[in-house]
Amino acid sequence: MPHSFGLRARTRHMFKRDFKTKGSIPLSTYLKIYRVGDIVDIKANAAQQKGMPHKYYHGRTGIVYNVTPSSVGVIVYKVVGNRYMEKRVNLRIEHVKHSKCRDGPSLSLSLGHDLESLLLTRTPSRARPRRLPQPRQVQRREEEGGQGQGRARPA
Repeated sequence: MPHSFGLRARTRHMFKRDFKTKGSIPLSTYLKIYRVGDIVDIKANAAQQKGMPHKYYHGRTGIVYNVTPSSVGVIVYKVVGNRYMEKRVNLRIEHVKHSKCRDGPSLSLSLGHDLESLLLTRTPSRARPRRLPQPRQVQRREEEGGQGQGRARPA
């Protein structure tokens, strides 16, 4: 039999709900606040068919450009031929979540480095902008019996 080419073709595992998350959508999904400029991940929720993204956008990350009471507009960059096209996708809030890409340790390191470099430019003293290697702490272990002669032989 020939396979189909519908909108939701080949999405059997993609739109499947995770283990123990089947059923109705939790209310915390609707209480999240989205603002223009937020970075969000698109993940289609099969329990809500309205405002569902096309399968191409599932798993993509974009930037919110429009907010309405029940949906958000997201800008996603799509490779078309030899260029990136800016696609504007309108999705219900069940299908988006705040991205964790700005929560990692690398961002905090870079923020700390930026603040450090800003302070260095404000102060006239000459200081090194990079982190210096820290000396290792040596741990010494004292053996029982004073001088550490080793094991005592039985008499």
